[in-house]
Amino acid sequence: MAEAQLQQFLEKVRQLNAFVALAQADPDLQRELRDCASHHDVVALARRFGFEIGRRWGETEIPSAGANNLLAGPCPAEGEEHTTVLLETPTLRLERIHSCRASSPASFWYNQPEEEWVLLLQGSARLRFADAAMDLELNRGDVLSIPAGRRHRLEATDGPPGTIWLALFHRSP
Repeated sequence: MAEAQLQQFLEKVRQLNAFVALAQADPDLQRELRDCASHHDVVALARRFGFEIGRRWGETEIPSAGANNLLAGPCPAEGEEHTTVLLETPTLRLERIHSCRASSPASFWYNQPEEEWVLLLQGSARLRFADAAMDLELNRGDVLSIPAGRRHRLEATDGPPGTIWLALFHRSP
């Protein structure tokens, strides 16, 4: 482990320990923590108290500039997604999607005529499928293929610096 990674790890542990100590001393915070349904909820709750515990192992600082860097650029406003088409042909479309605490509207389901392959480059996300009992958690580096016509929705993405996806939409031959 490089020294910088060790220091990042120790700082996260320090913040987690401080957050736990605060929760143990505050019954209201314990109740809020108990009501958290996901990693996203815990990270957001900790952030309200000044703790940054969301960065996962190996995640680095996000580049601040660089037109050719998929991780660079400002985070969208909370609740929004920004989509950039990177490549498009008659049979496929490659998009960069940057989300910030985004979710699909309550009654909305994606039901696409194309197949979709996604790669999570940064952050995490939670998806729901109409034909599945449990939500699916995706983290940095995870990939997922969604068949055409499989109804799904976005339940949650990370807050700043946000969740960044690569999405490849294609039609089967």
